Amino acid sequence: MDFSIHSKLTADTINLGSFSLCEILLMNDCRFPWIILVPKIPDLQDFHEIPIQHRTVLFQEIEQASEMIQKHWQVDKMNVAALGNQVSQLHIHVIGRRRTDEAWPNPVWGHGTPIPYDTTNMSTVIQSLKRELTIAAS
Repeated sequence: MDFSIHSKLTADTINLGSFSLCEILLMNDCRFPWIILVPKIPDLQDFHEIPIQHRTVLFQEIEQASEMIQKHWQVDKMNVAALGNQVSQLHIHVIGRRRTDEAWPNPVWGHGTPIPYDTTNMSTVIQSLKRELTIAAS
């Protein structure tokens, strides 16, 4: 089976490109600095299923995404999670949190209504993030 990203993830995100292991998605909700990493390995559901030869790379890519969020948004706290209750495909949420964000200190899931990036802001954010992540334009 070939790798593809679950339709729920593609519907809720903006594709920023790829690391060597993961596709990099920006959650289309400007209230929270939120990247989703999707390992490009078919049929993964949980962390324990990640082949051992890919585990170090995955954690390096989580670190890269975390550092990019910290640099771009100057957040107070990083949250990293892989729940998979709504989308079983393994995907890792890397979310920057501020003590002043509207969901603090609670989880961002299910809090309020997402606010998509507007067209102008989206273009600026995407170009900036791609530059910071050194991703070639798709």
